[in-house]
Amino acid sequence: MVSASRQKHTGQKKLRFFIALIPPLEIQAYADQVIQELSDRYQTSTANVLPHVTLQAPFLWQIETLPQLETCLNQFVQQQPVVPVTLSGFGAFAPHVLYLNVLRTPDLLALQANLTMHLETNLGILDPIAKQRPFTPHVTVASRNLDASTFQQAWIDLETRQIEFEFEAIGLTLLLYDGQRWQIQSQFPLISQIL
Repeated sequence: MVSASRQKHTGQKKLRFFIALIPPLEIQAYADQVIQELSDRYQTSTANVLPHVTLQAPFLWQIETLPQLETCLNQFVQQQPVVPVTLSGFGAFAPHVLYLNVLRTPDLLALQANLTMHLETNLGILDPIAKQRPFTPHVTVASRNLDASTFQQAWIDLETRQIEFEFEAIGLTLLLYDGQRWQIQSQFPLISQIL
């Protein structure tokens, strides 16, 4: 059911989308294991979505003009190389979010900055909050049902854990919220090398 707030006065539906890097299955499985562990121990949860690294925060877009959005993303990836991504340890946005830490490498920072600039310039998509703070790439493992006490206990469990994963981000993923969970709408491969 689409709420009235998701419809424009013209009657066109606006749905929520976001753009992310989806890690390989091995990393997804590890993140899911940590999410389940925290859920069992502290009754925390995350949004209903695959483990991911957000590049463009959720935004509203008219479903009728989805081809325009997908064309814009296709144009963007034609100029963007595959990006190496490293996850190392855990991090937190105290006292509400726990995550697998993603290193802020120059390549990853450039990809995110280029994407947000491309979307703003070509489609007017921007997140004013994100423009005021540095990009902190991460894979969320707990973001709901965290009060100060629960956060502190869970952070004690995670902060000293040593984890290290590396992967190549080979494409961008556009996700759509269907009212229950986030679903993959489309994927856009990055180029293997810039000629």
